[in-house]
Amino acid sequence: MVQWDLARYRGLLQVMARRLLLDPRLERRFDFSDLVAETLIKAHQAQKQFRGQSEGERIKWLHQILANTARDKIREVHADKRDPHLERSLDALVHDSSARLEAWLAAEQSSPSEKVERQELLLQVGEALNRLQEDQRDAIIRHHLMGEPVSEIARKMACTNKAVAGLLYRGLNKVREILDTGSRS
Repeated sequence: MVQWDLARYRGLLQVMARRLLLDPRLERRFDFSDLVAETLIKAHQAQKQFRGQSEGERIKWLHQILANTARDKIREVHADKRDPHLERSLDALVHDSSARLEAWLAAEQSSPSEKVERQELLLQVGEALNRLQEDQRDAIIRHHLMGEPVSEIARKMACTNKAVAGLLYRGLNKVREILDTGSRS
């Protein structure tokens, strides 16, 4: 079995974890970095169990470990009182997040080389998003990954629609700059 560098997926897992933790039902229940670290440890321990062949399958596998780790953390937080509604909400959130990821990774019209490029870009975008200021990153995740309208983001972030639009604009420009710089090196 070939060992692979799990640290390569840290940035993408951080974005996925932040996306989960931005949901109001989970917001600030635990730290995203702990969630990612625990996910990477579990993935390392279970590497021999991975049966996939492609980068996309590896990303989906890591996403599932992240989702299971989040479920475990939530159960720990609510150990004294089981909340079936919260568990169903988490399941729905994870399913929605998985469906978006799988659709983006699969893109049926893609050739194998295009799929590989898309998977590599996904990892690079994850790293770039993690280099943004927190408010820019949260606005981008909420709008582009969670599909929230600008007005809803403004309400949750306690700012104006114009301020959110500015965060999105500056954040996306910074992501482009980071990706452009990375592609030149």
